[in-house]
Amino acid sequence: MSFLTKLRQRFTAFMIGRNGADQLGLATLIAALVLNTLDNFLFTGILSLLGLALYALTIFRMFSRNVVKRRAENLKFMTFYGKARKQVVRYWTRLKNIRQYKYFSCPNCKASIRMKRGAGEKQITCPGCHHTFTQKS
Repeated sequence: MSFLTKLRQRFTAFMIGRNGADQLGLATLIAALVLNTLDNFLFTGILSLLGLALYALTIFRMFSRNVVKRRAENLKFMTFYGKARKQVVRYWTRLKNIRQYKYFSCPNCKASIRMKRGAGEKQITCPGCHHTFTQKS
């Protein structure tokens, strides 16, 4: 058995019962890298300290044996990340289609509705609440 195989087996045995890497750990690691890179250009020193704190948090979370707490933290992060990502995708799609479509809200339920530009004034039925109203494109 080679040295690297033995080392890998020992590390695997060490990590049993520990949290390991997850999405929140990856996000904190990327944030630390970004802060340290920015500090290289801005020479503040504070960003470097924040990056170092994020590195420490990442390592703490990876080696933590309190798996239930770490999973709960990761679940909160993933819920927030999912909502934020959904908003960014929605705004990006609107920006991409701004020449073809006009976006507006239903006056009753505030649902987002799109209509082709240049269609004139039309009577629209909201797909969510079935409220009928007139909108000019």
